[in-house]
Amino acid sequence: MGTYMMKLKELGANQETVLRENSELKEIIFMIDEERNGAGSGTVRGVGGGSTSSTAFLGYCLYIKYIHMKYDHIPGPPRDSFLFGHTPTFFRVMRSGGFIHDTLLEWCETYGPVFRINVLHIVMITTTCPEATKEILMSPKYPKAKSVYKKLFNLFGQRFLGNGLVTAQNHELWYKQRRIMDPAFSSLYLRGLMGTFNERAENLMSKLTEAADEKTEAKMLHLVNCVTLDVIAKVAFGVDLELLKNNDDSPFPKAIEMCLKGMVCYLRDSFFEFKPKNRPFMNEVREACRLLRTTGAQWIKNRKTAIQNGDDVPKDILTQIIKSAGKEESMTKEDEELMLDNFVTFFIAGQETTANQLAFCIMELGRHPDILEKVTKEVDDVIGMKQDITYDDLGKLVYLGQVLKETLRLYPTAPGTSRDIHEDIVIDGIHIPGGTTCAFSSYVTGRMDKFFKDPLTFDPDRFHPDAPKPYYCYYPFALGPRACLGKNFAQMEAKVVMAKLLQRFDFTLTPGQSFDILDTGSLRPKSGVVCLINHRNHKK
Repeated sequence: MGTYMMKLKELGANQETVLRENSELKEIIFMIDEERNGAGSGTVRGVGGGSTSSTAFLGYCLYIKYIHMKYDHIPGPPRDSFLFGHTPTFFRVMRSGGFIHDTLLEWCETYGPVFRINVLHIVMITTTCPEATKEILMSPKYPKAKSVYKKLFNLFGQRFLGNGLVTAQNHELWYKQRRIMDPAFSSLYLRGLMGTFNERAENLMSKLTEAADEKTEAKMLHLVNCVTLDVIAKVAFGVDLELLKNNDDSPFPKAIEMCLKGMVCYLRDSFFEFKPKNRPFMNEVREACRLLRTTGAQWIKNRKTAIQNGDDVPKDILTQIIKSAGKEESMTKEDEELMLDNFVTFFIAGQETTANQLAFCIMELGRHPDILEKVTKEVDDVIGMKQDITYDDLGKLVYLGQVLKETLRLYPTAPGTSRDIHEDIVIDGIHIPGGTTCAFSSYVTGRMDKFFKDPLTFDPDRFHPDAPKPYYCYYPFALGPRACLGKNFAQMEAKVVMAKLLQRFDFTLTPGQSFDILDTGSLRPKSGVVCLINHRNHKK
């Protein structure tokens, strides 16, 4: 094995450590040297033959060793494999039904505020340091991580989020889109959405009235998914889906779920698409992506026709998406695809995150009757018996706002984000080489007693107006210029739905259900939050 071990020695590697770290590498090196010796004895190898491929593989192994040497001064858990790094750990957690973010929390508590994760030749740094979080997330000089967000361009060959507002890595492209989208999220425009928020929430109340009258269980995650999808379809795209009235016939909830599942598999398993057993699933994911994009194309076409006919169209997200593409006569194929990128982005993000927050909120209120009683009293005091909730009412629902914020502390529906670090930096005294991806997890920081006393206790008073503000350890909507554009939209919608629910109904969680978290790209309650619904005394 002299030839290849000399190469390791030239890199400064300890031969015994390398071989001890991965016995498979030792065997591979031995086989390759045997093959090389055979070639030297007269065996003829063609271009692309075994010798060439094995030499390339050895080169890759040497590169991985170089990466290890470059980053091993950074704390982190022992690698499972020389080649695959920590990938086997992630696979074990997922196969056992575990939760990846809890593993990250354990590693953070064990290895400190800066630790590394190895996957093949890629190293990702995770940090919970508030100063680094502030420096990196608040600055436009650190782009979204290419290794993560570029993968969301397509799913298994089918374009998915492309270069939309969430995934665009080029700052100029992102800034142009953001500037055009801003009017659809202005305070003035959001005020005008209160009628739709109330109307769609009333559809949910009607469905819950049926459950209360018939004494049947209500699957709250499913129901709030329907209402939030109804809301985003109407206020963003001017389309009435009426999912709660149409007996759930729509294909969209299933399509969104398939896309998110595919996204998780695609991001976490580099070999997923090469396994034959996964082909049926991948075909379903591709079909789901196509459904969303063809739907977007049709809705965009309808809106363009309305504009050309001089019809009065709302200044909603769909209008802004069309506006972002420029003039019709100079529009390219990529411009059209970019419109669909943003359609899919808003269609999914505008529904999924709010629905999951609402479901987790209902789950925690069901587990804490004292908090449920307190927030219900506030709703009674502010809203009383009136049916329509006003924009001014939302500002008076202070404790409900605290409950929703505390829900996002424990269950941030988008649990993390990542940025590329192009130049060397120092985080918490540790040198981080340039060319590294740095990950941030609001789920992890939200569950650390370093930042929140008794972090697993659901306590809305953490967010009392007079309580100290969390210092760069609470960011369920990210931070800085790439923070979620729809944050205020989502919280207005959540307040309207929760206020109406608390005003009309008492609810209890059905016994025996799980309180575990399901990671489908966003976090959702694994049980679906099944409740028994009863009318309150002042039945409406």
